[in-house]
Amino acid sequence: MEIFVLLLMVAAFGAYRLKSKTQAKRIALLASHLGRYQVEKLMESLTDGYLRALGEKDPERQRQIWNMLATSEEQLVEQFRRFAADFSSVDVVDARVSKLPVFLPEADRFFPDNTFDMRQALSVHAQGIERAAKNEQGRTPRDKAYTLSAELFLMQHTCHWYCRSKTIASARMLARHQTPYLQLLKSVDPETREAYLALIGR
Repeated sequence: MEIFVLLLMVAAFGAYRLKSKTQAKRIALLASHLGRYQVEKLMESLTDGYLRALGEKDPERQRQIWNMLATSEEQLVEQFRRFAADFSSVDVVDARVSKLPVFLPEADRFFPDNTFDMRQALSVHAQGIERAAKNEQGRTPRDKAYTLSAELFLMQHTCHWYCRSKTIASARMLARHQTPYLQLLKSVDPETREAYLALIGR
């Protein structure tokens, strides 16, 4: 019995080490590509700007803020498009993301049919972010900001999913933005939602 417990402890420790090593590798890989661009800085700037615009009581001042934010939106679209194109060079094995709710070491390699491709996911996000920023649907500034924010948060969720797991990604989104994962899916552009669900499996 003691030997069995010991073997179980060794196996658990080995699985933990492998999990930590795999996650660290994925974080480093994503960061090595993302670090070449200003995506995170622009996201933060836009999020703060949207809150400032929505809290502005003077219509003229509010209009000025919306106009200034349009420049940052254009920059973000361009930066994220380049980032997604850059990440598309990643090997297919390293781009696989397990659809399991929790992280299991090597699950993406042992069960490749139960994965989605991070390269394709980033492409979906790039298109969704650009679509929301261009606003060909004619949404009001407030609704445009709401939709674009949802697109950005869903992209963040995918990045956390890639590095950790879907469960961790959803928990972080709820803690950081007080937004459940399902609410994000409802809030993005319909074309994004359809393409995203087709990729990850409904």
